[in-house]
Amino acid sequence: MAKGRGSAGHGVALGVALLCLLLHCKLAESAIYTVGGNGGWSLNTVSWPNGKRFRAGDVLVFKYNPKAHNVAAVTAAGYNRCTMPRGSKIFKSGNDSIRLRRGRNYFICSFVGHCQAGMKIAVTAA
Repeated sequence: MAKGRGSAGHGVALGVALLCLLLHCKLAESAIYTVGGNGGWSLNTVSWPNGKRFRAGDVLVFKYNPKAHNVAAVTAAGYNRCTMPRGSKIFKSGNDSIRLRRGRNYFICSFVGHCQAGMKIAVTAA
């Protein structure tokens, strides 16, 4: 009887190990992008995503001076109107990492006038 239990235990352990390996491989596929390149998250970054191919799980890194800017994850309406709808998530560290979800992802700087000056991006992740 003990022999059977030991075999099942090894099978479970092997299954858990394989699951961890698969999850690790999925995370290793994610790309990391610094928004705005060397210039970081700043005015006139609206066209930065052009020509790039993003996937769900990729990470955007927003680097900026937190005394002068922030990052707000907003809806399409918030992006188009340069407003922060209720419930928008605001990042303020100056070095924010945000994982993309599948579909459209919208980000703006909510400091007065910054979004209107092009400090916003819309990213589509496949």
